[in-house]
Amino acid sequence: MAIVSFLGLGVMGYPMAGYLAKNGHTVRVYNRTTAKAADWVKEHGGSAHDTPADCADTADVVFACVGNDDDLRTVTIGENGAIAAMKKGSVFCDHTTASAQVARELYAVAAEQGVAFLDAPISGGQAGAENGALTVMVGGDQAAYDAAEPIVQHYSKSVRLMGESGAGQLTKMVNQICIAGLVQGLAEGIHFAEAAGLDGRQVIDVISKGAAQSWQMENRYETMLDRKFDYGFAVDWMRKDLGIVLDEANRNNTSLPVTALVNQFYADVQELGGQRWDTSSLLARLPDRRKKS
Repeated sequence: MAIVSFLGLGVMGYPMAGYLAKNGHTVRVYNRTTAKAADWVKEHGGSAHDTPADCADTADVVFACVGNDDDLRTVTIGENGAIAAMKKGSVFCDHTTASAQVARELYAVAAEQGVAFLDAPISGGQAGAENGALTVMVGGDQAAYDAAEPIVQHYSKSVRLMGESGAGQLTKMVNQICIAGLVQGLAEGIHFAEAAGLDGRQVIDVISKGAAQSWQMENRYETMLDRKFDYGFAVDWMRKDLGIVLDEANRNNTSLPVTALVNQFYADVQELGGQRWDTSSLLARLPDRRKKS
């Protein structure tokens, strides 16, 4: 069993850290809101710490799941950041969805301290974190991956090393590109079915057995048909992720016309007040064609 630290106890990090405790590891936690860390310790045991440095100084592996590049820099190399306090030979495993640039930057900083750095963004949403069924795509060195992977498995259904530093974040960008197009297609399909006078549930039940099937269709169509959009990854977070994708596309000269368009559609949803609605709320910007009784 390892001594591990977890920085960031949001909707993803809280249950992920819980799985580490349930599997017998000694878990040290840090959260910007200290009351959240205290609640976690009350539920799971372990110890809460006031700074990332205090949390990380004795850990074999330090995990993080925070908001964005700036948040990640704060907990790693900011005042009382974790990396400078970590012991040589330990591993920092970052689950934040961030840019490939910050992953490479922190990989280099960590190496100077004798610490390994993995960029390991996750997919599966809050439900995946709570059920221990996340997909983890990792960038970094093989030895660091081998050290972290058995621990990451506690809250994952799939973990894979994708390449050198930054490769995990680049793979997550592909994930978000694909999701954006799928959700828009599903929204338009439901919109069309309702306008055509079809029973949306019957339609999806039939086509989900064929080539149109997707995770988004299976898990979101019923709540979409009911116009309930509080069941997953928030629009604000998706726009953050798509912004990272489009910035990277500008750097590598990739054409992403559908992704750019869907990003603007999510801006429309934000203007409707849907900042915290889940990503299936793309349907909300289309006219409601349900028959009124």
